[in-house]
Amino acid sequence: MTRLTVAQAVVRFLAGQWTERDGVEHRLFGGVFGIFGHGNVAGLGQALATSPQEGLPYRLARNEQAMVHAAAGYARASNRLSTLACTTSVGPGATNMVTGAAGATINRLPVLLLPGDVFATRVANPVLQELEDPRSYDISVNDAFKPVSRFWDRINRPEQLPPALLAAMRVLTDPAETGAVTLALPQDVQAEAWDWPEELFARRVWHVPRPRPERAALARAADLIKTARRPIIVAGGGVIYSEATEQLRAFAETYGIPVAETQAGKGSLPYGHELAVGAVGATGTTAANALAREADLVIGVGTRYSDFTTASRSIFGADAAVVNLNITSFDAAKLSGVQLVADAREGLADLTEACRGWAPEDGYRARAAELTLAWDATVEAAFAMDGTPLPQPAVIGAVNAAAGHDGVVVCAAGSMPGDLHKLWRPSGPGSYHVEYGYSCMGYEIAGGLGVKLAAPEREVFVMVGDGSYLMMAQELVTAVAEGVKLIVVLVDNSGFASIGRLSESVGAERLGTSYGLRGTGRYDGGPLPVDLAANAASLGATVVRPDSLEDLRKALAAARAAEETTVIYVRTDPLLDSPSSEAWWDVPVAETSPLHAAYAEAKRSQHPHL
Repeated sequence: MTRLTVAQAVVRFLAGQWTERDGVEHRLFGGVFGIFGHGNVAGLGQALATSPQEGLPYRLARNEQAMVHAAAGYARASNRLSTLACTTSVGPGATNMVTGAAGATINRLPVLLLPGDVFATRVANPVLQELEDPRSYDISVNDAFKPVSRFWDRINRPEQLPPALLAAMRVLTDPAETGAVTLALPQDVQAEAWDWPEELFARRVWHVPRPRPERAALARAADLIKTARRPIIVAGGGVIYSEATEQLRAFAETYGIPVAETQAGKGSLPYGHELAVGAVGATGTTAANALAREADLVIGVGTRYSDFTTASRSIFGADAAVVNLNITSFDAAKLSGVQLVADAREGLADLTEACRGWAPEDGYRARAAELTLAWDATVEAAFAMDGTPLPQPAVIGAVNAAAGHDGVVVCAAGSMPGDLHKLWRPSGPGSYHVEYGYSCMGYEIAGGLGVKLAAPEREVFVMVGDGSYLMMAQELVTAVAEGVKLIVVLVDNSGFASIGRLSESVGAERLGTSYGLRGTGRYDGGPLPVDLAANAASLGATVVRPDSLEDLRKALAAARAAEETTVIYVRTDPLLDSPSSEAWWDVPVAETSPLHAAYAEAKRSQHPHL
């Protein structure tokens, strides 16, 4: 038996957890992010300070929400085989993590949250920052984590810790169940000592499964595929996380099936592959979207079919059949598809064998190539645009070129995710990291920090708009303090370009979407006297301000060669659109608006897929 406090036991346990897949082991936790205060400083703070564990470094974050974003970025860059733990004080420190937890769970990414909680003994209630609920003494603000966590528990007694820890690890390492896991730790219990069995701290390996398809389900899927003449593959994040890109390539090449990609699945096939037709859906390419409309079969691999992927269920024909290969039955059942519940890599390998002797209609591969070639010309023209201020597509093109083969682009919210989805040319898996499940403003710099911690050998290019930058820029300080190099491209268009365009389309006249006239929020062509570049410099970053496309290219090259974090500040035109995807997204329009008729007509293109 070993006598430790609850907090010390948590730290020691986490340091001994590993994952294994395909014979390769990974530390489950690459470290702990935290901000100490009332509720965790005397527990986990003391434990980390006095019992440092090899391989479990502590890093100080500057915002609690941001450190969860960093953990999610770390987990995604690690293909969900590793993550970070996050600890906060009780009260606002804890609830600041709720948004990050929601993003992790929505995106199926494992993160471990360890918020402080009120006294389990209740001897001094109400304590500082305690939420008092007249219905029960057993409620605290940490109950807010329940709907956004895949597993939640409160440790009111030391004896409850071992089963809770094991349950938490099970969920974090299960590709079908993973997401945010919350263990609420009352501050008095954290400091309580207990005699723990040595087995709790033994090195423990969690084996990440690769379930193969059930035989009858495989036969049903293969039989349906063999009837198709114009199939299309929709590759989602599950292809990347399963490391199934080679099996996807083999399946697509064997049968000549074009591959379209979701935001999370972008990079499943590298740009330039003859069957890579690019992004699909509301922010897709005209090539992928044309093929999606013509398809008689949709083969979804590792996708959860968000409304952007399906263009609000308008992009696939009403008569198109659907086969869904997914690790979760919940996602495999979507669009009333034939369900193939399995690991993406194993499922694709089995499908490749099961469909032998079949081929799509003649000329189908050539049509996909023709459509892709036309879209490529559109992108080339967009990348070549110039002006003062710069067009956003040209900025994306310059960053894409600078990223090269080893770069990773990180983004999350605003107009850039849509432009990146349709325009960015990925070098392969892991090169494209856009958080678009929750599309959380402020994710960008924090998420980029997590990506760089997980993949220090890669150059990380964070693309962030001025709106998102103002939401959460302070993790620049963390990057500087930890010596973690980021290249941040801060794109200032004087407001919220994406919502501005959406506002116009629904009759809201760009109200509140730009930094213009006081009291109206409407764009008036003049920026406020706010210097975001100077702000970034004050946070410790090296800052450059290119004025032309050529200057931007030079700044990107210098940032790559530098060893420190660089912020490249670029002003762009807020009213210049990127090339159209020729797709729709369902956003209701007021029935009293003259724009409602067009909306009602567009609604006719939606299909229930029953």
